[in-house]
Amino acid sequence: MKSVRTGILAGGNWIIDHVKIIDKYPVQDSFALILDETSSNGGSPYNLLKNLSKMGCPFPLAGAGLVGDDAEGQSILNDCKSHGIDVSQMHLTKQAHTSYTDVMTENRTGRRTFFHQQGANVLLDKIHFRLEQSNAKIFHLAYLLLLGKLDTVYEDGSTGASRLLKKALHLGFKTSVDTVSENGDRFETIVIPALPWVNYLIINEYEAEKISGIRTCDAGKINPSGIRSAAKKLVGKGVRDWVIIHFPEGAFACNREGQEVFQGSVRIPPEKIKGTAGAGDAFAAGVLWGMHEEWQIRKSLHLGVCAAAASLFHSTCSEGVQEMKKCLDIGEAFGFIQSIETG
Repeated sequence: MKSVRTGILAGGNWIIDHVKIIDKYPVQDSFALILDETSSNGGSPYNLLKNLSKMGCPFPLAGAGLVGDDAEGQSILNDCKSHGIDVSQMHLTKQAHTSYTDVMTENRTGRRTFFHQQGANVLLDKIHFRLEQSNAKIFHLAYLLLLGKLDTVYEDGSTGASRLLKKALHLGFKTSVDTVSENGDRFETIVIPALPWVNYLIINEYEAEKISGIRTCDAGKINPSGIRSAAKKLVGKGVRDWVIIHFPEGAFACNREGQEVFQGSVRIPPEKIKGTAGAGDAFAAGVLWGMHEEWQIRKSLHLGVCAAAASLFHSTCSEGVQEMKKCLDIGEAFGFIQSIETG
């Protein structure tokens, strides 16, 4: 008898974030003050799994990836263990140090800028994923464009990531993907080949624009019809279940059956926002909880925006995230953006 799959296996970029709160973002060659600083978890799989643990999810959590055989790599393993995350597919290397990111967060706006050192993630490859040994229901891989050797493009147009995702599907996983917000032209060659092997594509408006080629913002404001068109185009590129695009005002989801859903963000007062780093990963954690439990998409998006709202109360990626009920209570307390025209 075939066993029932349960849990989430998340792999990809494992990072230590060094978060610095600055008084302003300086122009080149000028000066800014660092008002506060701290270190925390970073990278999609690390953030997502830690968020799910803090939210109290009822299913198993496991990580897969590569960190340096150093103090920061060990701190990642210890942190995961303390949050009940299985690290049996986490690997150590002496060839590179643990990846880190300097996150510069502007005190007044919460906007952040990333300075990233790839470290051990440059060496990440398919050998670091033992998918056959996992009974997880969902395999989450991120961030495409920052996955070392998995971003290799082969002569047939496939990539290391697309081959890994294809294997995961054939083994019985549902697959989930996120990308990094790279300012470059690699989206077509690296992201698009993976889409036919993806069940849930969870990305922000910038990434949606770069992958689809459709403008999602005009003069810094969301273009609702562009969001809708980009999501539909990505469904047409092969995404199997849901394309989910999140942005400051909320999230929009559509599938190949033509279902479309908008969920507004929680109305957190600007003065209460300590930082936006990790908000997208908190949103993904809420959505994937719902996908794992086979909720209706609207309920999944609702938890996603509430988890993202909770993350805004702290400058790091996960310290603001609370148990699920408390995340939902934040939504009830502050209310939601009610609508956005979607064309």
